[in-house]
Amino acid sequence: MIKKVAIFAFLLSTGLVSRAQEKRITREEYFKTYGDLAVEEMKRSGIPASITLAQGSLESDNGNSDLAREGNNHFGIKCHNDWTGKKFYKDDDAKNECFRVYKHAEESYRDHTVFLKSKDRYAFLFELKPTDYKGWAEGLKKAGYATNPKYPELLIKIIDDNRLHEYDSGASLASGKHQGKKSNIDMKGLQPPPKLVDIDNNFEVSSPLRPFYKNNGVSYIVTKKSDTFESLAREFNLSRWQLRRYNDLTRDSSIRPREVVYIEPKKRRADKQYPAHIVQANENLHDIAQLYGVKMRKLAKRNTIKATDKLEVGSAISLR
Repeated sequence: MIKKVAIFAFLLSTGLVSRAQEKRITREEYFKTYGDLAVEEMKRSGIPASITLAQGSLESDNGNSDLAREGNNHFGIKCHNDWTGKKFYKDDDAKNECFRVYKHAEESYRDHTVFLKSKDRYAFLFELKPTDYKGWAEGLKKAGYATNPKYPELLIKIIDDNRLHEYDSGASLASGKHQGKKSNIDMKGLQPPPKLVDIDNNFEVSSPLRPFYKNNGVSYIVTKKSDTFESLAREFNLSRWQLRRYNDLTRDSSIRPREVVYIEPKKRRADKQYPAHIVQANENLHDIAQLYGVKMRKLAKRNTIKATDKLEVGSAISLR
């Protein structure tokens, strides 16, 4: 009995007991935990979220490795000559190699983005489409990210087995739930939403030289500070009720600056390249209808929901 106590005390002092008793993170839990962060980094850099999640999962053993638990390093990024932070030493390709230590996992994800963006040998990857995760997987091996010859196959298998390509649509799928006609929606290879005119970058217009734009074959303009329903109706020879109907607005609605306003009826369905949309945070059905140039009541009917329903983040809205 004394001998057993002594052994336990030794293990406790070395930290082996606490590590052994720590609950292992499952792969599913890992993706739910870091899915939003991977999407955030994708929007910031262009690196597919599926690739980031697959790399993090593979390199960190789903966050269970010593390097991940003690150093918050989820991507196996080594110190290199430019690292001035804390260090973690472990055997890898060579004995006692130096790895970066981060304050938290989020810092590791952001440094993964910086690492790939700042190295010339990875530059060609950013010419690929954000949905081309297979090209990225092959390219990472070609650029020398990992020495394992099967590295691309390992990443692709993780992505395919866990449907991580769905994250590449730019939305959080952490809930794993889909809303509406989910059984009829093929999520594989889902395209990112259309990019409307950049209205957040010092956008300015001056009537009568206001520019026109097209989305889903429907003409729209971007409002300025002085616009009202009355002024827009006069400018485009329309009635106020037409503007409201074209944009799924009510009598109580008002015109805000830097807002997309359609000046002709929207379509019954989205362009064929957009079969579905993944709901993002603080997004409602009106937002989605405006984004794709589709009538809101048609979206509601197609998805068997009400226009006023609160949409669940990560759920799928059928657009066709």
